Amino acid sequence: MASSPSSPQPSPAVEPVAAAAARTIALQMLEERGRGAVLVGVARVDTALQHLLQAVMGPAPAQGDGLFLPERPLGSLGAKAALASRLGLIDPAVAQALAVLRKLRNAFAHSAASASLTDPAHSARLADVVSQARSNPLWTPLETVLAAQPPTPHGPLDPALRDYILLITILVAFLEAAAQQLRPFQPPVVMSFSGVTVS
Repeated sequence: MASSPSSPQPSPAVEPVAAAAARTIALQMLEERGRGAVLVGVARVDTALQHLLQAVMGPAPAQGDGLFLPERPLGSLGAKAALASRLGLIDPAVAQALAVLRKLRNAFAHSAASASLTDPAHSARLADVVSQARSNPLWTPLETVLAAQPPTPHGPLDPALRDYILLITILVAFLEAAAQQLRPFQPPVVMSFSGVTVS
């Protein structure tokens, strides 16, 4: 999420949109704990990534093409992330974060109900991604918002879950904000049976 001198600079129009959504997302995520937090968080990222891809695609046929349904070409988080990366819609750090979240989701989906983000295998998986996400300008303000929340019936918010919530919040907010800035791709060349049309 950090930019280098040769990389494109962040769009100033995206940050206010992302910031407006981020607080709501973070507070909603506070309702979840344990396995639920991981599964719900990754599902939200998956949906936001789908919206990002749909923003650059032409409209689906009236009857639908099922492109994003399970068992279809873009039905998995991995396939969506790979396409978004190849299209240049996400940078390598975000692609890495999505790969880590996919592995984490799979591990939690097949583990006992007691699975925890503090388990060494899971915390090690997230460490580099969280470190990258901390460079986002919304991280510290959102961390302050979470710290100011009254205790929930689930008990205090442990640091590993707080970091996970902030990671999910930033990914979802910025994927959705980027999707709002995009328009469907207009190819410069279209092939038809009558030939090739150059627009």
